[in-house]
Parts: sequence; C-alpha cells; structure tokens
Amino acid sequence: MSREDPHDLLAMVFARPREALAAARALLADGRGPYESSIARQALGILHREFGDLEAAIGELRHAVRLARRSGSADRETDVLATLGIALLQSGRTRAGLSALDQAATRADGTTRARVLFRRAGARWILGRHGPALDDLRDAVPALLGARDTVWAARALTLRGHVQLALGAVQAADADFRTAQDMLGPTRQEHDSAVAVQNRGVAAFRTGDLPAALALLDEAERSFHSLGTPMFDLVGDRCAVLLAAGLARDALEHADGGLRLLARLRGQATRRAELLLIAARAALQSGDPVTAGERAGEARRLFARQHRAWWSEHARLIVLQAEHATPDVPARRTALGEARRLAARLAGLGSPEVWQAHLVAGRIALALGEPGVAERHLTRAADVRYKGPATSRAGGWLAEALRAEAAGEPRRLLHACRAGLALIEEHRLTFGSSELHALATAQGAELVTLAQRHLLREGRPRRLLAWTERWRATSLAVPAVSPPEDGELLARLAALRQAEHLLAQARQDGAASAAALERDRSRLESRVRSATLHAKGRSRGGGERRDRDDDRTGRLLDALGGGRLAELVAVDGTLHVLLCGDGTVRRHTAGPMDRAVAEVEFARSRLRRLAYERDPDQGELHDLGAQLERAVLGPVAGLLGEEGPLVVVPPSTLHTTPWGLLPSLRRRPFTVAPSAGAWLRARSAPRPDGGRIVLVRGPGVAHADREVREIAGLYAQVDGDMPWDVSLLEAGRSTAPAVLAAIDGSLLAHLAAHGTFRADSPLFSSLHLDDGPLTGYDLERLRRAPHHLVLSSCDSGQMAAVGADELLGLATALLRLGTAGIVASVVPVNDETAVPVMLGLHDGLRRGLGLAEALCRARGDDVSFIAIGAG
Repeated sequence: MSREDPHDLLAMVFARPREALAAARALLADGRGPYESSIARQALGILHREFGDLEAAIGELRHAVRLARRSGSADRETDVLATLGIALLQSGRTRAGLSALDQAATRADGTTRARVLFRRAGARWILGRHGPALDDLRDAVPALLGARDTVWAARALTLRGHVQLALGAVQAADADFRTAQDMLGPTRQEHDSAVAVQNRGVAAFRTGDLPAALALLDEAERSFHSLGTPMFDLVGDRCAVLLAAGLARDALEHADGGLRLLARLRGQATRRAELLLIAARAALQSGDPVTAGERAGEARRLFARQHRAWWSEHARLIVLQAEHATPDVPARRTALGEARRLAARLAGLGSPEVWQAHLVAGRIALALGEPGVAERHLTRAADVRYKGPATSRAGGWLAEALRAEAAGEPRRLLHACRAGLALIEEHRLTFGSSELHALATAQGAELVTLAQRHLLREGRPRRLLAWTERWRATSLAVPAVSPPEDGELLARLAALRQAEHLLAQARQDGAASAAALERDRSRLESRVRSATLHAKGRSRGGGERRDRDDDRTGRLLDALGGGRLAELVAVDGTLHVLLCGDGTVRRHTAGPMDRAVAEVEFARSRLRRLAYERDPDQGELHDLGAQLERAVLGPVAGLLGEEGPLVVVPPSTLHTTPWGLLPSLRRRPFTVAPSAGAWLRARSAPRPDGGRIVLVRGPGVAHADREVREIAGLYAQVDGDMPWDVSLLEAGRSTAPAVLAAIDGSLLAHLAAHGTFRADSPLFSSLHLDDGPLTGYDLERLRRAPHHLVLSSCDSGQMAAVGADELLGLATALLRLGTAGIVASVVPVNDETAVPVMLGLHDGLRRGLGLAEALCRARGDDVSFIAIGAG
C-alpha cells in the first residue's frame, strides 16, 4: 500500500484480503489522522462483513463514519455510510440499511455518487426490488464508465447481469458478465476476477450447460480458497446447478455446510435466509417434504423480517409445494386460495417461477375435485412448455399432461408425456457423466407414471411395456463418452487408491492416523467425482434411428423366440408383471410393491447369516424362496415355460433381489437385466476376436489362489480348436493399472477379489486390488469392455437405485461400455463354497455354453450368483 494514497487499502480488500487486514491494522497502529483512520476502519468493516463477523463489521463501519465526519470530508463520509448501509441490510436491519444508503445517495456527487448508487442497487437486488435496482444502475454504469473507474464499472455490470438473470433475461446477463470479465482482466483484482468466473458459471447454468457450469464454479472456488475468502453466494450457485443436475442430496449437504460455516463466522442474516431457501429446495427435490417445509418456513420468516418480499414469496412457494408433496396430508381448501394468491403475487414481481405456483394450485384443485379451477391454473403453468430452459419446459408439459388426464383425453396425455420426456432426454445428453445421466431421469418420473396409469386402465400391456422401457435404465442406452487422456484424473484415482490402502492398514493397526486418512480419502473422492461431473456429453446423432414403440416391442418378441421375459412394473404402489413370449405381452398382478420390497430385505438378511454356515438348511431356503417368489412374481412363477431364454427385468428398487433363491428359477438358466432394451443390446454385443482370458487374484481372499489356478488349469485343457490365451495376475501383480490394461478388450475376465458396495456413492463401489480399490470410475476409463466378466466376491452385482428407474454400480459401468454378460453376486458369498461354483461355471464356458446355462449347471444349491445382461 502506498503511504501517499491510503485509498489503495480499499482496492486491496478484495484483491489481497490477508494483506489488507495487516495493512489496516498497521495504519491504525501508526496513529494516523481521522481521514486515513476512517479508511482503515472501513477496510476492516468490509473484511468482517464479507468474510467474518457481521456485528464486528457494523461496529467498525460506525466508527469509520464518525472518523470521516471528524475529517470534514463529505465525500469520505458518504462512501463509508453506503458501506455501512449494505452491512446493516445484510444483518437483517433493512430499514436502517436503506436509510443509510438513501442518505449517502442524496449527499454524494460525482464518481462517489455512482459508487453509492451501485451499492444501493445491490441492496435493492438483495431485496428483490429489481426495477428500482435497474434504475440506479442506469445512472451508475455510464458514470463509472465515463470516469474510467474500471473495477467499479465492472462490478456494476456484474450486478446488472444478476438483476437481468432474476428477470429471466439470460442473454443480456451473459453479455454483462462477459464485458465485466474482459474489463477485469488487466487489473490486479483477483477476487473480482474470481467472481467473474463464478458469474460465467451461473450464465452457463442458465443456458443449460451444466458440465461447464460445474467446471467454472469449481475454478472460482479454488480461486476464493487461495485468497482465503469464503463466498456464500457461490454455495448458493453451486447448489442450484447440483439441483438441476439431479444431485439433490449433494445440494442439501452443500447448503447445510454453508449454513454451519455462516453460523460459525456469525455471518450475514441475509445469506442465512438464502441458504435456508436453497436447502429447502434441495430437501423437496430429494423426497423429504417435511424438512423442505421446515427450512422454507424458517427462511420465509427471516425474509419477512428483512422486508424481502421477492424472496419471501418464493419461500412460500416451497412451503406449499412441500405441503402438497407430504404423504397422507389431505389437500386444504385454504391452501388453494393461498396458491392462487401466490401466483398473482409472483406474477406481479416478474418471477420466472410463477408457473410453479400455477402448477401447485392446479394440483391442489385436482385433489379437491375442482376441475374448472385446476384447468385455469394448469393452462397458465403449461404456457412455459415453449420457452425457457429444458427442465422448465418439461414442467410445462407435465402441467399439460395433468390437464389432459383431468379432461379424459388420452391422445393428448400421451403426446404431452412424450414431449416432456424428449426435452429431458435432450437435457441429459449434454452430460458426459454416467451418474448425471442416471440422476436426471428423476425429472421425468411423473410423466412416465401418468402414461403408465392410463395404459394400465386401458388394458394395453404391450404399450405399457413400451412406456416402461422408455424410461428404465436409459443411462445404459447412451453411448459412453470416450475417456480423454486426463492425466490429472488418473493421478487423482491413483492417489485415492494409495489413500485407501494406507487407511486400511491404519485401521488394521489401530493407528491414530486413521481419522486424518479418512479425511484425505473423502477429499480425494470429492475431487475425482467433481472431475467426472465436468465431462460433456454428445448430442444424439442425426442419423440415429428412433424406433416406434411397436417396433421396439416387436424386436424384443422376435429375439425371445420360444423364451420368456418378465418385466416387473410398479404403478401407484402395485407391482405388475408383464410376461413377454410367444409373440404376445400379458399383464399379471403380483401384489403390493411395499410387500415385495419388505420380502426382498427379509430374504437378504437371512442369506447374510446363512452365507457363513457350511451346510445351510435347504428346507429353510426353499420356504424363504417360495415366500419371496409370491411377493415379486405372483402367479407368473408358474407361467415361465421351460425352454428358450428367460430374462427377468425388475424395477431398480428390486434389482438386489436374490433371484436364484426363487423355486421357479433355481434349476433353470435365467438372466437379470436392467431393462429389456439393455438385454437386447447386450445380446448383440460383438464378440472380440481371439480367446484372451484374464484371471485376477486379489489380496486377502481365502481360497482365491486355488480358485484362479484351477480355472487356469481348465483352460489349459484343449478341447476343440479354440486356442485359449490365459493371463494370470496373482499376488503382487494385481494392481489397478495392470488389471485395467489386461481386461481391456478381453473375451473373459475373472476377478477373485473382495468387493465393497457404496450405496452413498455407487461408482466408488470397488474391488480390492494390491494397490487399493478399483472403482467404477476406473472401469469407465476402459477403451473396450471385457465381453464377459465374472466377479466372485460378495455383493459384486449390487447396484444402487437412482433417478426414476436407473441403476449405478460396477456392473452398470461395464454394461454401458458394451460388456455382454456378467456373473456376480447380490448377497454375501461363502468363499469356500464359491470355488466349485466358479470351476463349474468356467468348465461350461470353455465348452461353449452361455453364461446363464453354465451358471445354472454349476450352481448346485448356491443362490448367491446371478447372470446379468445377456446369457
């Protein structure tokens, strides 16, 4: 800081906050006069306001005002008064804050007045008073540009961009953000430059480019972290992007983390209210309406005390949405009146979310049996289907579908559902991440349910199958994005394996370092996942054929020949089975879905115990399987036939069913597929040239050495003309890079390694190798998937149900890449008894049997393993 110009201290506050803090304290220690001391106190106040204790900030700024007044400089006093006004407003003292800003605007002139008007515009934006904010900026922006006050002009343009965004003018906002970034480039204002990157992320989000938005927000966060400046509006921006990407639980955790940090720093009350509102949105989207209502209610009370009508009405919207979404809470007639008034108020405020108020009003009116009122509101909500981002337009089509259902117009209903799903599909194709592909389907779940409900009433099982398939395991149908040669991601994956390896050793030894290593692992996992979320997808090729519903079903029935496919469908709490075969599709009712889920969990818990018994009671297993079969298949168990392929396609929530336990399946070949379409694709997967087989022995698996050596011995026996090329990776050689290189493009890979299923983050499910875990993220980097894969460890076939009806886990990572079939377990495995099953399986495979047939002949009394994909 120049001694000749103490104003340099204020320029330093955002650019180099740590230096500014030291310089301000040094200036005060020097015993300077009231003018310079006022600048130092103002700098400390800004630092406290933005990055620390808001009450301390107000105290410093009040002191700065008194010093400025003593200095006799009206210009100095009005500048500090405007800074104090913002701090008062952010503490929730809205009237006092606006009064200070109004006084400063009245008394200031020249460039100082333009800066004051910019601050008052910021206050009005915080309050949701967008028209008056633009009025102030119309005066401030040209004045600051004319004065060549580059940094403040860029800040004013940035603020104007945010006001434009609030009013839905995305292109105008993006233009302001880009101009501001260009202006800040030559300056030393690192903080403002980071804010410019953050704003570009917000603009990318509003234009629908979520991978770019996440990448830009991550870049901004790294800059703020290096500056030591926590930015709570960045938390809000990131949460909004995460919600749009379907990562609602991540958004809720992120918002709660911001709230905890804000409370620790005794930060801005205005920020607290905003973060509570974001947390409420996240809770609602993640299926927790009770928490959503509580958070939104608290936010609304804070907004009301802060006189922030715009924000208060948006919080009220979430309160109403949460109340309507809460199970077993009947619709209130008073809630309909509240929703109607809310829609009018949001329209008056110019909110782009007014359609959501009309949608909830329409829903409430339908629940109350008032179709006329519902029609009026749903019509208004449906207007958004032709404008705005894809997710909003899809919401408009949902409103149109609800209108059509209420009016009894099935053709219009199905058209609206089809159009809404097409928009969401277009939105999903912008993602390169398989996780985002799967999660984004949740936005279309209600559209699919509306169509399924109608087709169920109409008795149209063939079309019901087609509509179920339209939105089941769709992430597997999107071609995998070829992984770039990303050295940074590879390094992070390697570091994660090392951290996991060290953590396992520390836990085994009872070392005190385990807690620190646990934090390191979590940090590395976050970085790996973040990098994959940035990947961009590719649009659907113009030449790709989109089959009609009848064409898809016809191809499926042709492929089955004399076999059967049982597709399980849950609609409004009832589980149905669509039995396909002999050129027809027939529907049967299995029973309540909650009963099926309960029976699956009971069977799994019993099998976890029985897995450790040498000779489990076969009578108990039969009774357990019969009880489970009645719940998940009902009468279909006796209609599965005895010849041809048998494919079971459960909803994602029933995929962990131990299917081999069911009496009708124990002694016959069958496969389990995420969808009928996934089975068709796996069935036609090209078989690689040659007979390369890879056998991997992981660490710490009892009997694994015997398992892989005896399997290798089987393939050493030459039966016929097939020359088997066997690679054996034993202890010390089974590292992740070696295994990935070996299995890439192989005919068959067998991994005898312990596995871990991660329900909290399914793509971090892993197989334990010599150098640490091999995760789903590692497998996604394969250029060519192994044609067939055998995983002989516990729970290796488990996948998490996400999105509308999607699955994520180790198996899905490979199926998406083109693996035709996988043998894995969905329950714990007895390592000793698994060995003969694996030997029998490979004996059948080397003799030319398919996966399902070979597993059936090898299984004996084992019920742990299933064939996934095509048999």
